[in-house]
Amino acid sequence: MPKITFMGAGSTVFARNVLGDCMCTPALRDSEIALYDINPRRLEESEIILSAINQNTNEGRAVIRTYLGVENRKEALQSADFVVNAIQVGLYDPCTITDFEIPKKYGLRQTIGDTLGIGGIMRALRTIPVLRDFAEDMDAVCPNAWFLNYTNPMAMLSGYMQRYTNIKTVGLCHSVQVCSEHLLKALGMEEALDGRRETIAGINHMAWLLEICDRDGNDLYPEIKKRAAEKNLSEKHSDMTRYEYIRRLGYYCTESSEHNAEYNPWFIKSRRPDLIEKYNIPLDEYPRRCIKQIEGWEKEKNDILKDGKVTHERSREYASYIMEAMMTDIPYKIGGNVLNEGLISNLPSDACVEVPCLVDNMGVHPCKVGRLPVQLAAMNMTNINPQLMTIEAAVTKKREAIYQAAMLDPHTAAELSVDEIVAMCDELIEAHGDYMKEYR
Repeated sequence: MPKITFMGAGSTVFARNVLGDCMCTPALRDSEIALYDINPRRLEESEIILSAINQNTNEGRAVIRTYLGVENRKEALQSADFVVNAIQVGLYDPCTITDFEIPKKYGLRQTIGDTLGIGGIMRALRTIPVLRDFAEDMDAVCPNAWFLNYTNPMAMLSGYMQRYTNIKTVGLCHSVQVCSEHLLKALGMEEALDGRRETIAGINHMAWLLEICDRDGNDLYPEIKKRAAEKNLSEKHSDMTRYEYIRRLGYYCTESSEHNAEYNPWFIKSRRPDLIEKYNIPLDEYPRRCIKQIEGWEKEKNDILKDGKVTHERSREYASYIMEAMMTDIPYKIGGNVLNEGLISNLPSDACVEVPCLVDNMGVHPCKVGRLPVQLAAMNMTNINPQLMTIEAAVTKKREAIYQAAMLDPHTAAELSVDEIVAMCDELIEAHGDYMKEYR
């Protein structure tokens, strides 16, 4: 009977999806499930919903236990085979609000702020100390467990775990498995979905759809490029930034346009509101989503429960498929975030890259990709530089390294002077208080 520990179980909807998937998987139905969080109300809500799923879809076969607070963390992790990480240190209020409002004072606008940019840097710096504590506990009570990381900033957090701890870690994102499907449907090419073949590699949120063919081996990119260019010229839509990538760089990438708008110096400029309009960029999108989720949670919770009759169908999240492959030795292919070490030959070996991986009972086996097209590797490097520098700041605890990480971020550097970047970082560090106490 495997043990699955879910860190941040108060993320109820996500916990429902991942652990509900496990209850729908024969090899995982009898699991011991440990729910860990530091918020008692959200932990209780997750227990209620997951217990209902266990009864209604799994004949009550899983054993579900809850663990509240740091003092019970080791017990939650004790003898775990898999540890799923979905924590958000500092939550929307106060930390996400701070990450958006202080940069806005300096003229630096963001859309999501959870993966790169000043928001991603600050989020990583307050999360890595917590992951370090997780790793120490896992070393003590479950040293052979796999750490399945879903928390952003993915490359920074997974990269830290892979380089500076002994914990077997793979980072998992939602965007790889839906990338080409979303593109083909949006361009009216649904007939190419069945039997398509593709290769995706790069870094998290900027992994590239390097090749895509139909079932007969015909290259789909010429038609994709034609239709994407026409669509960007003819209508406003939500994916204009990535279609511009296709036009200018020759390839589509995995994560949404609202994310990618802030991963480069081209689209969000305080003195160019016309670009925001042209590319339909939703500034402050993540805070809006947070407010909507918070306001709608009570209704959503009641809808999920439906008088205790909540059920679940297995989703496309990777976690349960990884666990199943490790338990059954039936290989499964994922797009995983792993330490590069030569997998992509024109990116740094200590970067965290997103590449095809095969999973079996011996673990996660990344596949060598080789060289990316030069322009794509160059794009990835503009994001890898602040990622590596942020990890350096978290390890050394040097404030100068935080400044340097922000200076290397392409969007931040395009908007602010060095002095402004330093002043903004200082203000953010002070505003985050104890969440950033290691860097004060």
